Amino acid sequence: MDIDIKSLTNAIPAPSYAHGGDAGLDLRAAVGGSLQPFERMAVPCGFAMAIPEGYAGLVVPRSGLAAKHGISVVNGPGLVDSGYRGEIKVVLVNLDPQEPFHFAPGDRIAQMMIVAVPSVTLHNTDQLPESERGESGFGSSGLH
Repeated sequence: MDIDIKSLTNAIPAPSYAHGGDAGLDLRAAVGGSLQPFERMAVPCGFAMAIPEGYAGLVVPRSGLAAKHGISVVNGPGLVDSGYRGEIKVVLVNLDPQEPFHFAPGDRIAQMMIVAVPSVTLHNTDQLPESERGESGFGSSGLH
């Protein structure tokens, strides 16, 4: 699939896959900054894109930053709709209770997956079809 992107700064590489077969494009910070414990920040990534209709971008945390530094995406996954043409930003949060997190321009801060999204039509009804699960919700499948 081809997707047009517009660079908003020449100093930051375009999103790219780190390895063949990867699901997520690496997103890089266009600015430097610091996140104190439990602080959040919308970090610009220095580009805009034209995701085709029928698709969306899902912004997810990088596993290494999460495991080593407690860095996550506040609204993870973040959603980029196909009609959005503004700068891509990542709302990062530092979940480490003690250590600040510092990042520089060009640092990989998150990943974006491009996924197909069907258009659905909702129909009001008084009765839903039965299912094996029924109305069982949170924790209904147990721990093991």
